[in-house]
Amino acid sequence: MPSSNRSNSRPITIIDAEHQNSTGRALELWSYRELIWVMIVRDIKVRYKQTVMGIAWAVIQPLTMMLIFTLIFGKLAKIPSDGFPYPIFVFSGMLAWNFFSTSVSSAGVSLVGSANLISKVYFPRIIVPIASIGVSLVDFLIGSFILLVLMLFYSQPLSWNLLYLPFFLTGLMVASIGVGSWLAAITVTYRDFRFVIPFMLQVWMYVTPVIYPISSIPEMWRWVLYLNPMYAWINGIRACFLGQQFDVTGMMVSSVLSILIFMLGIFYFDKAQRRFADII
Repeated sequence: MPSSNRSNSRPITIIDAEHQNSTGRALELWSYRELIWVMIVRDIKVRYKQTVMGIAWAVIQPLTMMLIFTLIFGKLAKIPSDGFPYPIFVFSGMLAWNFFSTSVSSAGVSLVGSANLISKVYFPRIIVPIASIGVSLVDFLIGSFILLVLMLFYSQPLSWNLLYLPFFLTGLMVASIGVGSWLAAITVTYRDFRFVIPFMLQVWMYVTPVIYPISSIPEMWRWVLYLNPMYAWINGIRACFLGQQFDVTGMMVSSVLSILIFMLGIFYFDKAQRRFADII
């Protein structure tokens, strides 16, 4: 808790075991907003500067996945795409899923990767997994531009639904922070858990309507989709680009689940962070 020393005009931070409420944590994060920005910029530079092709990877990767899924699921498996060209259909789903997947993967190992910083300098530890989302946001913006070019190529008109894109992206970010902060905390204690994250995300993707439409699922089982917090955000971002009708019920359920995941993730992180410096 911050306090002021009369003999020194600079504020002094006293670190103790006192539990902060949510308001106190939010204010502390706001006071460290410049550090969040610095860490986001650092992660972006590391991601793109230390590669042979630089930012081109953000273009090549989603296009390659789109081509593979189009060939296997669109051409060979003949999976329907609700009347849209399959490359656009699958790319719009992968755009949203890649944001979530990259955010969670980066956040999950972020604390271990910042071990030297965490063990030597005090700052709110939750900043580390939160800052990991910055790279995913850059990839999302690049992917959105590619998708718009593809839509132009396939003569697919734009929709006013694009105005709702910030809402769905915000929901996706909330869920990503919740899952990412939980994985970051548990990976510090159990280092081998970082090998579980890719497998978990791969299974999660296939149970989410990313590469197949909701219409391909029997109506009597569609309610199961509501148990997946990623359902409405993936489906909503796709609807923003393709002009499909929004699933309001799914949006409400996913909003509640995402907020719950966010709160539980932050709660677990808050409980676990007291021993980070000792075991990291």
